[in-house]
Amino acid sequence: MMKEVLYIGFIVLAGILCMTPLGAQVVERPNVVLIMADDMGYECLGVNGSTEYETPVLNRLASQGIRFTNFHSQPLCTPSRVKIMTGKYNYRNYEYFGYLNPAEFTFGQLMKDAGYATCAIGKWQLNGLYHGYPDAKNHKYPSQFGFDEFCLWQVTERADKGERYANPLIEQNGEFLDLSEDTYGPDIFCEYGLNFIDRHQDQPFFLYYPMVLVHDPFVPTPDSKNWGDKSMRYDDDTVHFADMVNYADKVVGRIWDHLKNKNLDENTILIFLGDNGNSRRVWSNTKNGPVRGGKGTTLNTATHVPFIFSWPQKIKQGAICQDLIGIQDVFATLTDLTGQQKLTDGISLLPLANGEDRKPRSSLLIYYNPVHSDNVNRYRNIYVQTKQYKLYRDGKFIDLIRDPLEENPIKSMSTDQLKVFQELMTEMKYLPPIP
Repeated sequence: MMKEVLYIGFIVLAGILCMTPLGAQVVERPNVVLIMADDMGYECLGVNGSTEYETPVLNRLASQGIRFTNFHSQPLCTPSRVKIMTGKYNYRNYEYFGYLNPAEFTFGQLMKDAGYATCAIGKWQLNGLYHGYPDAKNHKYPSQFGFDEFCLWQVTERADKGERYANPLIEQNGEFLDLSEDTYGPDIFCEYGLNFIDRHQDQPFFLYYPMVLVHDPFVPTPDSKNWGDKSMRYDDDTVHFADMVNYADKVVGRIWDHLKNKNLDENTILIFLGDNGNSRRVWSNTKNGPVRGGKGTTLNTATHVPFIFSWPQKIKQGAICQDLIGIQDVFATLTDLTGQQKLTDGISLLPLANGEDRKPRSSLLIYYNPVHSDNVNRYRNIYVQTKQYKLYRDGKFIDLIRDPLEENPIKSMSTDQLKVFQELMTEMKYLPPIP
């Protein structure tokens, strides 16, 4: 796993995505729509075993694309966001909560350099507003990170200045929108994204949509029975969580349907994933019993999130991939797609879409130093895991299948367990000192 650090993205598509020999057929580059739900664990999707939430769109998307059963993010939002955008482990570029250093190279710049029209909609929260960064009020950061245009929440103002759902505070290309109390943030973001697609349907485009759903406050959606009571628009109660999951599914459906109506869906890569697991306030009913969200911890429920990869032109029927996948692999996939050579800690997923052999990783590193609050820092941990076992830096060794809540670390190992333990200890040696 660590031997794959600074893995250079595959360039197998370079010949067909860039200039081709005279007389050769030019293959049209695919569009890319990357949707990342906020605080949505693996257990939220019906196709992943949920018996509580209605996700017909995502279930159908999974049935027609590749559904990944062992995809892992980081346990908290900013660590995941800087990791997916740069393709690097957190110890390389995560400095503090709500901040991405302007010196970093992101997939926005990657896609822009490749000739894509680029747009970011939804949640930003990367300017450094929470730590007094001197340039935090600079509304140009999304552009500097490669996005031609944006419609975002928390670019130059924090949440205490305006929320994301009813009557949201949204900044669009450097200007705040004049919205009403009946406006619903997720609808504004979605509509801007659809407009972006309309304006760029004749050229390759990259739409990055880090959703505000389903993060707390857990409040009514326009489809909720009590939305009509304006006094309850920000009534924070987990009873509303199911409606928020359902609405997130609905928004994905609006984008997917729009691509179909424009005859763009066949050659559009549509990716859906979560940035981290559900809030610990949320319990979800599944076929295997109730599951409590693990956000902020290092339990499996903090990092195990849904991941669906759809590309109808390449993937003709649904498939399930059980490989161990990390969120940094998205960046590696985009470097592969565009034929660019960039340093990344990820491994491209394109071979799966192309029906080619791909050597999966045997273990995955999670470097978690949230720099956020005492409540989260007490869970600060660094570990390497396989599908079944997890080894923390302090030597705690866990069987994730038999002990998902990590209450009984393994003390007496079998021969097979000892072999895994030794392999993970070797991987741990590649880690830098704890700061």
